[in-house]
Amino acid sequence: MPQFHESLPPAGGSAQSGPPDPVRRRSHPQLAGNVALVLGGGGAAGNAWEIGIIAGLAEAGLDLTEAADLVVGTSAGATAAAQVRSGIPAAGLLASVLSEPARPAGQHQEQPPSLPMATVVERMRAIGAAATSAAELQRAMGAFGLESDATLGPGAGQRRAMVAARLPRAQWPDRPMIVVAVDAHTGELAAFDRDCGVDLVDAVTASCALPGLVPTHSINGTRYIDGGVRSTENADLASGYANVVVLSPLGGRSQAAPQRGADPAGQFEGLRRPPEWGTDLASQAEALRKQGSHVEVITPDTGSRAAMGTNQLDPATRVPAARAGFAQGKQEAARMTLR
Repeated sequence: MPQFHESLPPAGGSAQSGPPDPVRRRSHPQLAGNVALVLGGGGAAGNAWEIGIIAGLAEAGLDLTEAADLVVGTSAGATAAAQVRSGIPAAGLLASVLSEPARPAGQHQEQPPSLPMATVVERMRAIGAAATSAAELQRAMGAFGLESDATLGPGAGQRRAMVAARLPRAQWPDRPMIVVAVDAHTGELAAFDRDCGVDLVDAVTASCALPGLVPTHSINGTRYIDGGVRSTENADLASGYANVVVLSPLGGRSQAAPQRGADPAGQFEGLRRPPEWGTDLASQAEALRKQGSHVEVITPDTGSRAAMGTNQLDPATRVPAARAGFAQGKQEAARMTLR
């Protein structure tokens, strides 16, 4: 079973006044760890950009593959976390992305979704608009994922195989790593780690199971959806670390209800997260700072945003996103401070 689940109020319960906090139940000493690396979701482009940033930072002298005492990964960031913890040097991870075969733009799905993207986006917007709490949002997205399994379910085995092919190794690393998913039945957060008894490939597949686009993922009879449904970064899981470095391909843009067409397809357009819920990046970073953590947040700069394109699910964006991330990472290293 997962290491922990958070408790959510029952359906119809009151809205949360702050972030649901399974972190407090972890009971590690305040600021006991030095560096936590948080890798947010953001599709194929976001994963490649994160690898580029990490390689750029390492090139400039800040090697987070070595320095990070904890890595937290959500959705595409879960794949990046497994890559970062694989033992492959940052330069090798970048070289792997840059050596991928070129794909024409627009061939954006390794496995085309059975539900039209427009349908998925509209459903997300409707769920986001109706939700009055983070708990309600997570439960509704879980229900959407389970409903979509009627169409998408037959592809579950192929989906897991695709995720497995992206990971340099199928075993959990020895060093601490958390992979974030959401229980599709209850809407509760599930934070998987090496002690949870869940296979790493299953954990990452669950973390990447975006409702409506891919099947929910079953682990020991429980179905899970993308951890980005709770928070695109889940930076609060880095509580207790003196330094928290957050790589956010989506730039925390899910904080408020976006305008139609404001964000590229597949980026949780409908999942608004008001600050009072405590699940948006700005609120989580501020809470970490109040606990005494030094927080560095890196989001795509102008060049990286251009390279990532208008559809971050498109594999054709990976090479340009990784290159732009590498250039940005070298620049970010000059301003970053860790204590």
